[in-house]
This record gives sequence, structure tokens and C-alpha cells, in this order.
Amino acid sequence: MMKRVLLLLLFLLLCAAGAWVFSLYWLAGEFKTIDPHFSGTCKAVPGIIGPEDITIHPARPVAYISGYDRWATKTGGKGRGAIFAYDLGAEAARPVNLTAKADEDFRPHGISLSSGADGRDVLFVVNHQGGTHRIDVFDLRDDGLVHRESLTSPLLVSPNDVAAVGQNSFYVTNDHGSGTRWMRKAEHYLRMRKSNVLHYDGSQFVEVATGIGYANGINASPDGRLIYVCALTEGRLHVYDRDPATGRLTLRDKVFLGTGADNVEVDPATGDLWIGGHPKLLTFVKYSKGRRPAAPSQVLRLSETEPGRFNVEEVFLDTGERVSGSSVAAACCGDRLLIGAVMDSKFLDCTF
Repeated sequence: MMKRVLLLLLFLLLCAAGAWVFSLYWLAGEFKTIDPHFSGTCKAVPGIIGPEDITIHPARPVAYISGYDRWATKTGGKGRGAIFAYDLGAEAARPVNLTAKADEDFRPHGISLSSGADGRDVLFVVNHQGGTHRIDVFDLRDDGLVHRESLTSPLLVSPNDVAAVGQNSFYVTNDHGSGTRWMRKAEHYLRMRKSNVLHYDGSQFVEVATGIGYANGINASPDGRLIYVCALTEGRLHVYDRDPATGRLTLRDKVFLGTGADNVEVDPATGDLWIGGHPKLLTFVKYSKGRRPAAPSQVLRLSETEPGRFNVEEVFLDTGERVSGSSVAAACCGDRLLIGAVMDSKFLDCTF
């Protein structure tokens, strides 16, 4: 009798494990068919390893791109990164390094630009330099970037992206709530919602949103009243109402995307959201560890139908041949689209 009970328990455990694995692969998009499409044309622009985040100046056609060699850092190298400028108005533009004098272990991640009414431009940069986490603040000038200050806090557990809402204030995502390697893996594969959003008001960091599944990219609406957060492992975009006076966030909606949403950029002219994502999330994880030659890329466009409500359109889908592991898409000038990637050695400059 006891043997039968044990066999039954073993059978039930195996069934539960099988169901969990199936669910994990299903929710990660591993059973999707990738049928590449894009209505426009693209050219590959070399010169940046790991062009993970891109933001475009709201008043002129210049893109700012963060990148560092993640392959090198995984094998013990410095993986020196940089912030680049890319002139969308130039016929044969090439990325220009704005941080050539940065330290060897400069590792920029998410970036955000604040353009003031007085003409001052400030760039906020998530930096993982030396294995630490901080937000670097740069003044953007004609001759490049000038470092103003670096901001740290015990609350910066695992910062990913930043969204400027002023010359001295911003929001930043922590993509994990745990500091240890194994707990972070648990967050991934058990789809735990432990990541959060912090607000910096010019003097201190305060937690303003919690319970997010891998809070990744973050951005603000053109009027600053909405904050958008990509919840990577949820396959959703969280939309928050923002109180400009206090910085507090109130969840308005969760938009289903059905993909591993990485970064979100906002077209200041239209208010449309552009999201670079990973349609097969586990394939991307294997690719990032060197166990796959490429990972699919995807770009979504979200057009607002009413305040805080969006129509979701897939604009770009690729097997990873043109660009592998897309992480960001930024639109400009009515018909231009830049697509960046986490590990690739190029980005795409597209016309649509």
C-alpha cells in the first residue's frame, strides 16, 4: 500500500513538474513561429558593441546610444562601454563616442535625456561600473558629455533603466528585488514579482511602485503625467498615473503585450510608444550565455486610443538574422526607426 502511495506521489510530482516546464516555455514564447516582416527598409550601422538603449533628442535629430561589451564582461574582461551620438540628419552618419575618456570599466545601461526650456540638456545613465550600481548625471554640451555627479543608494539593488522627469529628478527601475544570484534565478523562473520603481526627487530615492515582474524599461509621456514600465516576465506594460508634485505613482492599467518587453521609448511628436522585445525569451537567455548563435527580435508600436489605453501593433519581427536580441526601438522624424540590441555589434537604422 505504501509503495502505491509513493508511486502516486511521484507521478503527481512529475506531472506538476511537466506542467510547470510547459507553462514556462509557453509563457516565454518558445512555441511561437517567427515569420519575419517589416514594411520598410533597414541598414546595419556598425561601431557599437551592445547598443542596448537608445533615446532621441526631442528638438533635433540626434540619437544617444549606450553600449558595452557584455560578452567581454562575462569572460572577465573590462568590457569598456560608452555613450555615443548618432546624427540622423547626416547622409553617411557614424556613431561618435562622447565618453572616450571614461574609465575602462564604464558600463552604461539604461539612459534618459532631459531637455530643459532654457536649452540645457541633461543625460541620466545607469552605470554598473566596477560591479557597483549608480546613476551618472551628465551635462550635454556641444563638445560632448561633462560628468556632473554620481548618485548611489542602498535602494539601487539592480537598476536597469531610467526616465528623466526634470533636470534633477527621474525614475529608475530595479529589475530584481533580490541581491543574491539564486534568488534572482528564482524570480526569473518562478515569475516572482519582486522588482520595483524608485523616484529620485533631487535629494533622495523613494520606492514608488512594487510587485512588478522584472521591471525593465521605463519612460514618461510627453506631458509627464504617465509613467510606462515594461514588465519583462509578465509580458505586459504597466501604465501609472504620476503625481508631479510628489512623484508618487498610481497603477492605471496593465497592457498585454505577449512578449518579453525590454525598453520603451516615446515619440514626442505623436506620443506613440515603441518597444523593443524578445519574442522567445528563453532563446534570448541562451543566446546571452553563448549557447545560441542568435535570438529573435521584435518591435511593437503602441498608439493611444484614449488616455492610458493603447492599440498594440507589431511593426518588426526578425529571426535574429538582421539584428539579434533587440532591446530598444526609437522613432524620429516621422519615418525613421532605430533598433538596438543587448549583445549585437550593430544597430539598425530603418525607414518605414
